[in-house]
Amino acid sequence: MALMVCETFVSLMGESTRAGAPAYFIRLTGCNLRCRYCDTAYAYEGGRELTVAALVEMARAQPHRLVLVTGGEPLLQAETPALLTELIEAGLTTCLETNGSLPMGAVDARVHRILDVKCPGSGMADHHDWRNLDLLTPRDEVKFVVSHRSDFTWAMEVIDRHGLAGRLPVLISPVFGQVSLREAAAWILATQLPLRLNPQLHKYIWGPEARGV
Repeated sequence: MALMVCETFVSLMGESTRAGAPAYFIRLTGCNLRCRYCDTAYAYEGGRELTVAALVEMARAQPHRLVLVTGGEPLLQAETPALLTELIEAGLTTCLETNGSLPMGAVDARVHRILDVKCPGSGMADHHDWRNLDLLTPRDEVKFVVSHRSDFTWAMEVIDRHGLAGRLPVLISPVFGQVSLREAAAWILATQLPLRLNPQLHKYIWGPEARGV
């Protein structure tokens, strides 16, 4: 059982409800979407092949007990569900970041799933598998990356239609350099809903071009 891996590294979680926490990152190669604001286009292809066993051993060898499997789109690779389960079995708190376009029913229920619902500003809003929203539990979270006010309005419609607010963490992530944190904060406060502002923390620390941090 092997996967194509773009990179592995230790850093702080840049997004999600665990933002700021040290974690081990496993970035898998390949993505089926092409978002306009993508900051990991280098993960579209290339990398090296590693077995599930090797990846689990690498994760266990570092000091942090939190692991994020991301991409690209991790669920493009058939062995990703097995990797996630093995990381859980190794005693690691395991998160999956997925773009929501592929079925995630095969993912171990113990995994913390971070589902990125693509807004129209991404250019990829027509690629959702909306059935994934029905699989989410309070241990999961939903992220909306917003490029402008109309993205936020669209996100609010999805949040209302699927009853997401109050059911699980709902994150609003402004595109770095396009929407200011103050602007996004005002939008959130105006809704009076339990939404969370979720800036890309890693870009504020290391800059938007840095990778492997």
